[in-house]
Amino acid sequence: MSAGITTEVSSQPPARIRKCASSTPARSLSLLRKSGRTKDRVRSEPSLCLTAKSSQLVSTKRVNGSLHSGTRYEKKSFDEPIVLQEMDTSNGVLLPFYDPDSNIVYLCGKGDSSIRYFEITDEPPYVHYLNTYSSKEPQRGMGFMPKRGLDVSKCEIARFYKLHERKCEPIVMTVPRKSDLFQDDLYPDTAGPEPALEAEEWASGKDAGPLLISLRDGYVPLKNRELKVTKKNILDKRPPQGPRRSYSTCDTSLSRSILEELLEEIKSLRETVQAQEKRISDLENKLSQFTNGTS
Repeated sequence: MSAGITTEVSSQPPARIRKCASSTPARSLSLLRKSGRTKDRVRSEPSLCLTAKSSQLVSTKRVNGSLHSGTRYEKKSFDEPIVLQEMDTSNGVLLPFYDPDSNIVYLCGKGDSSIRYFEITDEPPYVHYLNTYSSKEPQRGMGFMPKRGLDVSKCEIARFYKLHERKCEPIVMTVPRKSDLFQDDLYPDTAGPEPALEAEEWASGKDAGPLLISLRDGYVPLKNRELKVTKKNILDKRPPQGPRRSYSTCDTSLSRSILEELLEEIKSLRETVQAQEKRISDLENKLSQFTNGTS
């Protein structure tokens, strides 16, 4: 790795020192060379295994006694471990998470409060220790975000979801970069969500690599996400004026029943006005007759 790895968390206390009895089984990390396609199963020793590269496997296990026993696999499938590295002594199971794009293995132990990460190479010593992230709360479980779910604009290379007693805490690991451009060395084409083979095809003996996708499309430049502050004009607070509507537009928008009610109301008003005009005319005639008679 050309740059250091940082973690974005609220606080990073010093690593906790574990005090374990001498009888506690030791935990180890093994790197094995794969000798071909196989369907053989691992023996009953408690271990977790994942594919590191096309020709290598990474295994974590608890070893009772001497560490030279390594990880035992069927002789037909695997050779002896090419690397066997002791981690610590604890009863917790080590959960390995592998990033094939950066060739980094993350080890998260149940009951631990730390995450160790190593880089795997094709040249001796094959496994290189990088760093350890430590926190206060011990983890009961750990989840790993796929590469296509990371925020490439922040140079994230890994995101974990740590489960402890109080909550599920996200842990983000980033590579510090000054440039805002897309980092091609950090984000090569990665495995996409589409399967390369169906289950029936794999069972029949076919083999294919994962379908790769580019993460450049998911990259959002920081300049497009900047908050722009502009001075507001007081006239902008006025409510927007709606479009002027003609009578024909209003008539067409009214339903037939409402239109009929309006016509009936207008008709009754006209009749009332005519009746009032007739009454006023009669009163004026009577008033003129009365005034003429008195004069």
